[in-house]
Amino acid sequence: MELNDAQLSDWRNRALQLESLAARAVIGQQRALRLITTAVFARGHVLLQGDVGVGKTTLLRSVAHLIGGAFGRTEGTIDLMPNDLVYHTHISSEGRPQVDPGPLTQHGDELAIFFFNEINRARPQVHALLLRVMAERSLTAFNREYRFPHLLVFADRNRVEREETFEISSAARDRFMMEITIDAPASDEDRRALMFDPRFHDTDALIDELPAGMLPYRELPAVAASVQRGVQASEALRDYALHLWRATAAPADYGVVLDEADTSDLMLAGASPRGMSLMLRAARTSAWLDGRSYATPEDLRSVFYETIAHRLCLQPVYELRRTEIITALMEGIVSKVAAP
Repeated sequence: MELNDAQLSDWRNRALQLESLAARAVIGQQRALRLITTAVFARGHVLLQGDVGVGKTTLLRSVAHLIGGAFGRTEGTIDLMPNDLVYHTHISSEGRPQVDPGPLTQHGDELAIFFFNEINRARPQVHALLLRVMAERSLTAFNREYRFPHLLVFADRNRVEREETFEISSAARDRFMMEITIDAPASDEDRRALMFDPRFHDTDALIDELPAGMLPYRELPAVAASVQRGVQASEALRDYALHLWRATAAPADYGVVLDEADTSDLMLAGASPRGMSLMLRAARTSAWLDGRSYATPEDLRSVFYETIAHRLCLQPVYELRRTEIITALMEGIVSKVAAP
């Protein structure tokens, strides 16, 4: 279904309202909210990372509550197994063994949001199952195939604790359109509100204040497709995106110099075709949210880090210093690749 300009304008207003309402529950996270809104309307999965207690879960729960639709959730634990997402076994009230659908299957094709809390506490086998669900929006169980046409996966992980956690593989991370870092609010005003305003002391009540299901979530895939077809990218912008892609694999060829590493021997692999495709999807959506029917270099730069940084593979000798190197590398690429 192709949406006309008036319909897309109406949906843009809804998207901005979603962003505005979520900001009531999570303050000081305007950039993160814009990125999540972008991912929702670009139909991309989102992974949040950050320190303990900075509001990652609250942020994702708020957006899921506002979007509406059937909601599934699981908590990452060291003993979680793939089957725990598919079915739940227990003793019924009659004292008999019983098998019920799990969080991924209990809502069937109506599942709109699946929230994986503390994803890095789950085993790689669990990540592997989730990988198919994210990539194909389908799952085989109980001798049938479940399809999830409306599904978005939201996940979070804290970057502080290392005990009883598992590193998320590059393949699994590559399925997330965006990996967004959440830090504590920078302003003293926001920090005072979080400490002293009782509204922020009861997360459940805070989220319940928001209107539930404000979006016709079944229509989101069609809206996203219309946005992608409606926002144009000039030939000059396409060339710019191509050079950004090449620079992720060979930063030295573009004059990127880092104090932390030798850029001529830094990269094991640059961004993948999937990654660049997702970056362009996000950039087009960003342009639409800003009220334009064409993408600009600023749209690419606004989503470049969150859509690409987690996909880059460094040589093993540099991986232990990944955070500081990747940050400097991405800044270097943006500054050295000439924009049209």
